[in-house]
Amino acid sequence: MEFRDIVMQRYAVKLFDGRMIDEQTLFVLLDIIRYSPSAFNLQPWKIKIVSASKIKKNLLPHTNNQPQVTTCSHLLVFCANTELEPLVDKAVEGLVKSGLSPETVSQYAAMIKAYIGSMTPEQRMAFAREQIHIALANAINGAKSLGLDSCPMGGFDPAGYAEALFLPEEYVPVVLCAIGYAADKAPPKWRLPREEVFF
Repeated sequence: MEFRDIVMQRYAVKLFDGRMIDEQTLFVLLDIIRYSPSAFNLQPWKIKIVSASKIKKNLLPHTNNQPQVTTCSHLLVFCANTELEPLVDKAVEGLVKSGLSPETVSQYAAMIKAYIGSMTPEQRMAFAREQIHIALANAINGAKSLGLDSCPMGGFDPAGYAEALFLPEEYVPVVLCAIGYAADKAPPKWRLPREEVFF
């Protein structure tokens, strides 16, 4: 499928048919998400994968009882990771392994550490949120490229999710993405006209 077709044909599914995605297809999708770009390649996210029916039912009240949660195959819970310093260290290790000179790596590491060191907790959260939405785009378009359907979801209680999933304190749920096979039909796609978007 051409990328243009993927973008034009995907839509936010409101009801899935309950079929489970096979493991091989799921792993391909996870790699598509894993290779998402992020600022400084820090990848400030953790993604909880929920497939068990019982857990999805427990999450339903925290998602305004939206049926996507219990009818999807897998629910991806994108969490912000604001513990950025360890991520910088991992990114630096990756740069070293890629063959960059120690001097270049050292300068880059100093620049990143200075940048994140100046961030307030609120700025760290905003930074992580921005990067997560790039990964979310890969998730929804990647799903369509594999013959799957999806629904990005922001209408949920992050604190309720954190408690129900026993998430560590440093992982804050930001957005959800339900993945599976649609049981509904795509509505007509409407977007603002080109002249109202670009100037």
